[in-house]
Amino acid sequence: MSPASTITLAGGARMPVLGLGTWQLTGPAATDGVSHALEIGYRLIDTSGDYGNQPQIGGALRSSPVDRDELFLVSKVEEDEESFESARGKAEELGVEHLDLCLLHRPPPDGAGESLWEGLIRARDEGIAREIGVSNYTSEQIDRLIEATGETPAVNQVEWSPFGFSEELLEHATETGVVIQAYSPLTRGERLGDEALGEIAASHGKTPAQILLRWDIEMGTPPVPKAASREHREENLDVFDFELDEDGMRELLGLNEHYSSLAGLPYV
Repeated sequence: MSPASTITLAGGARMPVLGLGTWQLTGPAATDGVSHALEIGYRLIDTSGDYGNQPQIGGALRSSPVDRDELFLVSKVEEDEESFESARGKAEELGVEHLDLCLLHRPPPDGAGESLWEGLIRARDEGIAREIGVSNYTSEQIDRLIEATGETPAVNQVEWSPFGFSEELLEHATETGVVIQAYSPLTRGERLGDEALGEIAASHGKTPAQILLRWDIEMGTPPVPKAASREHREENLDVFDFELDEDGMRELLGLNEHYSSLAGLPYV
């Protein structure tokens, strides 16, 4: 396994097992950060219109020598937008002909967003997005989308780490063919000092952050950690030269307390 390793989504697209999250990266930091990430080997870039950085990311993409067909670009539409037009606008803002994955950023407050999902299905069918999915959805909400349209999201992007995850959501995802993609996989730094995590990291000669990312990769839940510094981007990419043994995986699974570095896990 390497930074070039991928996981195949339901529609056939091959998504890298590790990407760069860009929340809170704005202005020159977004351009420079994405440029550096592409230079050192990242091929998945995760963003959203409401991050306010898509034009800057688009600039980094245009100046990079990496071919477009080597990249996997993820963006999101909001629950109060017209999803088809929003998806098209996100691609235009990034300066690309299509998104590789377009997600409903979150369900609307009054349900699962069936009409929003229909708009994304149209965006996929018209070539604006290769794959479509959701973010912050429960298994019940995903079932409602499937029941309404017959179309299953390729991805459900949720907050996910050994400290906060759901075996039930993972089981549902496996049954339906949905790939769970992990955002905030490093708990926004809040749990990196955990003693058990530190012991596992020391036994592998790795950092706690690298252990968390490797756990996600071995769980089949591709992480998209944000990294504002060159050092952290390089650290996060350096997770392909070791594996976690059964004891380490078991100990990490035992850390689960449905912890969230945000306001809570919406899928629990």
